[in-house]
Amino acid sequence: MDRQGKQKTAPIEALAMGVVVTGLALDTALGDQLQTWTKLLQGKTAIKPKQPFINLPSFPLALQGNYPRSLGQLVPPLVQAAIDDAQLDPAEQPWGVAIGSSRANQCHWEDWVGRNIKPPVAPNFKLVDWWQTLPDQAARLAAQLLPEVTVMQCPMAACATGLWAIAQGVELIRTGHCQRVLAGAVEAPITPLTLAGFSKMATLAPDGCYPFDRQRQGLVLGEGGALLVLETRELAQKRKARIYGEILGWGFSCDALHRSTPAFDNHSAQQAVKHCLTRSGLTPEQIDLIHPHGTGTLFNDQREAALIQTLFPQNPLITSSKGATGHTLGASGAIAVALTLLSLHQQKLPPCVGLKEPEFPLNFVRIESVQPATSPLNYGLCLSFGFGGQNGAIAVGHAPLPTK
Repeated sequence: MDRQGKQKTAPIEALAMGVVVTGLALDTALGDQLQTWTKLLQGKTAIKPKQPFINLPSFPLALQGNYPRSLGQLVPPLVQAAIDDAQLDPAEQPWGVAIGSSRANQCHWEDWVGRNIKPPVAPNFKLVDWWQTLPDQAARLAAQLLPEVTVMQCPMAACATGLWAIAQGVELIRTGHCQRVLAGAVEAPITPLTLAGFSKMATLAPDGCYPFDRQRQGLVLGEGGALLVLETRELAQKRKARIYGEILGWGFSCDALHRSTPAFDNHSAQQAVKHCLTRSGLTPEQIDLIHPHGTGTLFNDQREAALIQTLFPQNPLITSSKGATGHTLGASGAIAVALTLLSLHQQKLPPCVGLKEPEFPLNFVRIESVQPATSPLNYGLCLSFGFGGQNGAIAVGHAPLPTK
């Protein structure tokens, strides 16, 4: 932003540089990428009642096991899976890293403060030096696994962290810092303090997560993350890589109204979406698919539905995933982008899990009507909103390349 509050844009030649996604890695409570995608298409959920902490009651949670995992357990497999999926030699090019986490190592900090709480956050947690628990650990763990890293960034923007990280990764390529970036977000948010805090705010659902449903009662926490291998289109073409799609543009804004409650007038949120579309060279009518933030809380879903109705009168398809994966906080935007890219690449539409009776007249993909896309899915939009009034949007495009 300049001093007059006007949004600055990248130079035309930078915007013209295509940045494509050649590798994806997902880890959610549903499983790895293949398991997550397959189960989502089937309308399955990973949310179950669990009690990982004996000093707290049981909560509906989205966990792979009985206890939460740490960043140290989540990040390395994701890094390897992303590299493997991109089918590349990581030593070919220097890397940039842009991986965020809004909660970082809060689990370790709580473990240190309350060593008398049993069981610990996870039975296989290991004691680590304090410097290994700084907020940059997700990015640092990834960087340590790559042969050569020229720049490392670790954004934190509440639940908009994942979108911010991907946007920063693209910008590293467009500004010439590197030709290949590992970008995304990973979150290990299920801790006693986080559960107690959200419970005190009365935002936790008592039995499940049902975004945009008339019976929705709140959010359900989940763990996991998503990493993308970003490359210049030229580099991807040179190595004849499979391409999932292209990151076209993004927009961000901040309500600056309240520490947790967003502005209901949606003015700043609208600006974020409009900036995203302008930078992407798209009109609202060109958006075929929207992956909303869709937390399942009364206020946030109502606000987001109003935003979509105002800006997208053509009523594009809506597919929401938190009813299956839970809310992974800072990682949710990265997971949304990965799932949207899979939808465009495979031309398939996962349903809005947990949605039985929609409250809003949006074009939701329903479990009972899931089928391959009947018209081409060319452009998708991912939305994220976070505490502090964070608003984020990223547009992606279906951009296949021949692999011969």
